[in-house]
Amino acid sequence: MDTTRVSSTAFDGTPHAPAHARRFVRQVLGEWRLSHLAEDAVLLTSELVTNAVVHAGTGVELTCRLDVDATPAKLEIEVDDHHPTRTILAAESPPPEGDPLPTSGRGLALAGMLADAWGVTYTRTAKRVWVRMELSEGCDQQEVVVGPPGLAPAMIAAPIDTLHVGVVVCDRDGVVESWNSEAEQLLGWRPEQAIGRSLKELVAWRGHGPYALSLADTLNLGRWRGEARMRHLDGRLVPVYVSHLRTRSEERRAIWMVVASDHRYVLTPPPAPLRREAGRRIKDLLDQDMPFSELLDTIAQIVQMSCGGDAAYVLLAADGGHRFGVAAGAGVTAGLVGVLATGVFGVDRKAPAMIEDLLAGDVELAQQLRARSLACAPLLVSGEVTGYIVVTAAQPGRFDQELTVSLQHIADQVAVPVQRERLAEQERAHRGRLSFLAEAGELLAGVHDEELIAALTAQLVVPKIATWAAVYLTDLAGMTRLAHVWHSEERHNADLRKSLPAIPRTALNEMTWPVGPENVLAFPLLTQGRSHGALVIGRAETTLPLELADLLADLCRLVALNLHTAMLYARQATTSRVLQRSLLPMRTAPMPGLESAVVYEPAEEGADVGGDFYDLFTVADHWCFALGDVCGSGPEAAAVTGLARHAVRLLAKEHYTVADIFDRLNHALLEEGEEGRFLSLLCGELTPLPQGGALCTIASAGHPPPLLLRESGLVEAMATPQLLLGIEAGARFYVETFELAPEEVLLCVTDGVTERRDGDRLLDDGDGLSAILAGCAGLSAHAVAERVRHAVETFATEPSQDDVALLVIKAAAALRQVR
Repeated sequence: MDTTRVSSTAFDGTPHAPAHARRFVRQVLGEWRLSHLAEDAVLLTSELVTNAVVHAGTGVELTCRLDVDATPAKLEIEVDDHHPTRTILAAESPPPEGDPLPTSGRGLALAGMLADAWGVTYTRTAKRVWVRMELSEGCDQQEVVVGPPGLAPAMIAAPIDTLHVGVVVCDRDGVVESWNSEAEQLLGWRPEQAIGRSLKELVAWRGHGPYALSLADTLNLGRWRGEARMRHLDGRLVPVYVSHLRTRSEERRAIWMVVASDHRYVLTPPPAPLRREAGRRIKDLLDQDMPFSELLDTIAQIVQMSCGGDAAYVLLAADGGHRFGVAAGAGVTAGLVGVLATGVFGVDRKAPAMIEDLLAGDVELAQQLRARSLACAPLLVSGEVTGYIVVTAAQPGRFDQELTVSLQHIADQVAVPVQRERLAEQERAHRGRLSFLAEAGELLAGVHDEELIAALTAQLVVPKIATWAAVYLTDLAGMTRLAHVWHSEERHNADLRKSLPAIPRTALNEMTWPVGPENVLAFPLLTQGRSHGALVIGRAETTLPLELADLLADLCRLVALNLHTAMLYARQATTSRVLQRSLLPMRTAPMPGLESAVVYEPAEEGADVGGDFYDLFTVADHWCFALGDVCGSGPEAAAVTGLARHAVRLLAKEHYTVADIFDRLNHALLEEGEEGRFLSLLCGELTPLPQGGALCTIASAGHPPPLLLRESGLVEAMATPQLLLGIEAGARFYVETFELAPEEVLLCVTDGVTERRDGDRLLDDGDGLSAILAGCAGLSAHAVAERVRHAVETFATEPSQDDVALLVIKAAAALRQVR
């Protein structure tokens, strides 16, 4: 006779199913007096139910089967689901019963570690994952009971001659189809009276425990054993013990074997031996070679599953060992990260603790953990607390002192191996951290654009640390905006940007981020007491290890510093741009009958003005022009540029001659007293002539002479270089005069043109600039300027290291008098 004990139940495919399953298994094993197996059995059950809920999302059937007649005796746990998209194997080719199928995932890995056997089988309508735990491991025998805790079965509670084993067969709707004579002897109903009745009429069904099934649900289970009460023909209720079996044929009949409660031992198994506890399994786990983070995650997962909590954590010492932070977590962790600032965990608390309601003593910790109940045990190494194992639950009063003893047993076994592995991991993490930060620093160095910094930051984090990242920037006015997003799968970038607020309406540290598959964490970008925004990341993992949290904090400080530098650079660049623009004329004066064109390119990247300058303006009945070059470039040269340009214009407006302008400017530069700051200057006046063209009066103080392109195509140098300005106080300057006839072109340049270098060769070697100008006959002033500029740019592959300025004036027709 089959004496296998079976207890089954079913749950909806909701996130609460694993917790219900854990309680059910604990209750069943307690009734069977197998509490010593509860740690491993509960862990395995929770893993299998969790996998079924996550991957199927359908209702789940859970069956516990104890077979003590087997050699060795064994406990089997089966989880059936009905995956809505899974294809069940065809009837003509089902997999052999009990054959394992290829599987993957953490749950099955734990099954391989904690169970003696496991596998996946298919029925015609469902997929079943099962694990087997053998009870013969050399442990002492212990009595096993099926029934309420504390109720031991009588080995022979009634005379054997009163034993009746009734067999009842029902169809899929619970209507009795077969009723044997033993059932008649037990319950008084003759077969013709019972057949055709609904089993509901014959059974006074009352489920046992908070997760008991209805009679209809029980009839749909594959196997089940337990107590019930059936109606006798005379109306009384008879306590019975039932062994239920559902056939796998198309008719799916339910078969009940029924005995009186006094004869329950006929259908119940004999005693079973003990099994190793979960703590020992965890210790075996530590001997395996796996990454440190995965090891901690597995420990947290085993603790959470075996303790029946909503979440479990491994805390490790941080901040010099005086505070503790989350190193790993399992369950409903809500993206917990960083250090837990609380008095519950301390270096002086060297005993396990249990708190029934956190809200009554530590509101901050309750909010961080989103929990009310807490049990913890310290990790002790050489008498020092190096961390904690913690289990939590959302409801108060979920744990008892017995649980803290189990936690401490686990903590004592894992403390030394975890500390050893952590020290090794810290060394590796430190090297990786330095390498990562060095790479980030090199990538961000010299970047002065906030948008580019935001883009680089997001791409540094993804996918190394996070699945996606977003960077928010805060400007000087305090306005925060979404600057850049980056997803590990670029096709999701647009959707990610839409899901995040473009302009947050609340402070970033108070934001409620959109709920998605990833846990969202935000890190402020702070430097010198000012917020430059925040880095927001999404991670698939439920917790962020301390090492990664510290790394992200360092990265955010580095990014914030670069953003601060970029802000200062932008502010300085804006200020310089405004000031430097004042050093050049806003527009050149119109000259009727003359064409003019100017090219100005400072050597320093991002600058508007360097050491070269130009000007073109009217004075009374003539025009004045100037082209100068201050020794050096950049802002320092620009300061002298401003002095020279404004002095030339002011003196010319006061009707000083060109020679007098040079003399006054020479003294002004010498009075500035800045050694080595010289100035080359070309300055001239254009007086219109009645027959067309203009009379040009010009002087050159150490400046490249202007070139005149005659209408015949001949090119001539038109001024003799004199002493540079700012060198000698007693220098005397003179002017030269020539006529600029119609269609003739005057080209004035700085040494950035003539000394454009390509290796050892200069652009003006062998009168190179004259040759370029000679080829410009018949061109307009703008065309001449562009051709010379292009020639300077293409003369060498390297960019010019000097400021470039050139002024082109062409006499087009008879000039009108300037009014």
